[in-house]
Amino acid sequence: MLGIAFEQKLPVVLFAEGGGGRPGDVDMPIVAGLHVATFASFARLSGRVPVLGIVAGRCFAGNAALLGCCDTIIATRDSSIGMGGPAMVEGGGLGRFRPEQIGPSDVQSRSGVIDVLVDDEAEAVAVAKRYLSMFQGRVADWQAGDATVLRDLLPANRLRVYEVRGIVDAIVDLGSMLELRAGFGAGVVTALARIEGRPVGVLASNPAHLGGAIDTDAADKAARFMQLCDAHGLPIVSLVDTPGFMVGPEIEARGQVRHVSRMFVVAAQLHVPVVAVILRKAYGLGAMAMAAGGMHAPLATVSWPSGEFGAMGLEGAVELGFRKELDAVAEGPDREALRARLVAAQYANGKAINMAATLEVDAVIDPAATRSWLAHALASAKPGETGGRFIDPW
Repeated sequence: MLGIAFEQKLPVVLFAEGGGGRPGDVDMPIVAGLHVATFASFARLSGRVPVLGIVAGRCFAGNAALLGCCDTIIATRDSSIGMGGPAMVEGGGLGRFRPEQIGPSDVQSRSGVIDVLVDDEAEAVAVAKRYLSMFQGRVADWQAGDATVLRDLLPANRLRVYEVRGIVDAIVDLGSMLELRAGFGAGVVTALARIEGRPVGVLASNPAHLGGAIDTDAADKAARFMQLCDAHGLPIVSLVDTPGFMVGPEIEARGQVRHVSRMFVVAAQLHVPVVAVILRKAYGLGAMAMAAGGMHAPLATVSWPSGEFGAMGLEGAVELGFRKELDAVAEGPDREALRARLVAAQYANGKAINMAATLEVDAVIDPAATRSWLAHALASAKPGETGGRFIDPW
């Protein structure tokens, strides 16, 4: 069956619950069974067709290995997913555990194993249908919301956070947003959606987590999502509001340099068009990574009037670049006033209109025009090529 799916390019849905292989079998002339072709055949589908896994209950060992090869995993809240079930764990001398203690859904959602968490198997199947529909072309029946609400979704105070999912919902077709890996890598939101019936992948900074800074988990999540979209020909819409990559001793101990660089390497190999919209902050390398490698890397990059740009965060740039001037003023109101003036000057210089005037971005647009602008940009883009590129299981 897997061979037929490969040759005919048919999507595959795996209902993966089960305990794995049965090493005690005596009804076949085998020793270890390590020669079976199922795992290689299943893995070969990656990037060629959509491969979706559904788990309702317990999924261990060989079943979990197949599940881990899937592009996307939908699991119920009562699921348990692990590379070894209780018997294997005990056999390895690692203790006795109930199945519910090994890879429960809350753990696997936070770890990034589960992409979509649902209440029951019926909901899992409904989500699977929505998911697969995203890879079957444009639909004629779609509805749009009131685009003018986009003018009021950003707080007037540039230091206040907001819910970026509300912005995504207001841009895409009504009811079309399907978020993936919501419990993992909170610094970015990844979702499948439609714009005027056209399926797209949406990558969005999340200022509610670390101010939108990109940490290791967020970078891994973003890079793999770009691979998913690229393999199946979905254009990518990136909504940018980030102070950059997360920095500091703690994050570097987690391999930050390698993790965040995945975003550059993956984006540089994309075959699908990328369009970027700067919502607010676009600082440094993190902003470049969200824009597929740089402001000129996407098919087009535009900014809302609220966009602010810089090689690093404005406050940090003032602290580093004007340290002598600040130290020359006595600590207190006068120094704070000077700091505020210097930040304001940096903000004025990095405004979106200045970026557009120097051609570092393509245009500054009315937020209410975002949806129509994206629709026109995508309509003018060459369709992305599909096939031949596997999707990293992680």
